[in-house]
Amino acid sequence: MDEPKPARKLRRGIYLLPNLFTTAALFAGFYAVLAAMQGRFEAAALAIFTGMVLDGLDGRVARLTNTQSDFGAQYDSLSDMVAFGIAPALVVYEWALSGLGKVGWLAAFVYTAAAALRLARFNTQIGIADKRYFQGLPSPSAAAVVAAGVWIGADRGIDGSDVSWLAAFVTIVAGLLMVSNFRFHSFKDVDLRGRVPFVFAVVVMLAYALVLVQPPVVLFAGFMVYAISGPVLTLVRLRQRKASRRRDRSARRVPSEDADKS
Repeated sequence: MDEPKPARKLRRGIYLLPNLFTTAALFAGFYAVLAAMQGRFEAAALAIFTGMVLDGLDGRVARLTNTQSDFGAQYDSLSDMVAFGIAPALVVYEWALSGLGKVGWLAAFVYTAAAALRLARFNTQIGIADKRYFQGLPSPSAAAVVAAGVWIGADRGIDGSDVSWLAAFVTIVAGLLMVSNFRFHSFKDVDLRGRVPFVFAVVVMLAYALVLVQPPVVLFAGFMVYAISGPVLTLVRLRQRKASRRRDRSARRVPSEDADKS
């Protein structure tokens, strides 16, 4: 009689390196909220952008070191919810929306809820969605639009109460774009290890120079263009599909008309 096999031991513990970056991104979102409560809105916006950089690094580090795990994926989503869902909403609320009463906190809540729904939908589509595109505006990009707007106001000495309705509009639109069905380029198909023309290096250098001249304005403009690109790309694709359907219908009609003449 065969002896029973020993029970397989469950692997415990987590990978340290990628989760360090995830924890740092989580702390950046937490710090952004604290800075906004103290009225330091420029520091709050910078903390959100720092979280974006750290969030981009944790996944790359996990892939490079082969330390990907289900725990890391779930932890990353929770970190994103704080850094790009709760933090931007509270920062813009403290800066501009608090004076609008119910409209202000409703705008902040719409953004927060949209970020949660966006992350939940993304998690359920892992492995089946087209990696070349995102369905809905990514939460870091939405957070960048809101944070850059606050950064511009703090840098130019603009009182948030003077632009409260504009801030509410931008916050709500950024939230709705996250839960939309618009497709946004993910740029995951870009080969960073491949060779590129020398002109590309010059363009990158000029882009860095522009960011250093006016960081909040350039970042806000760049992420606004990306946010608009989703609806534009979707509309262009719809028009192309309609045009192709019309060509197919016309191609089907021509042979039938020739047959009637014969």
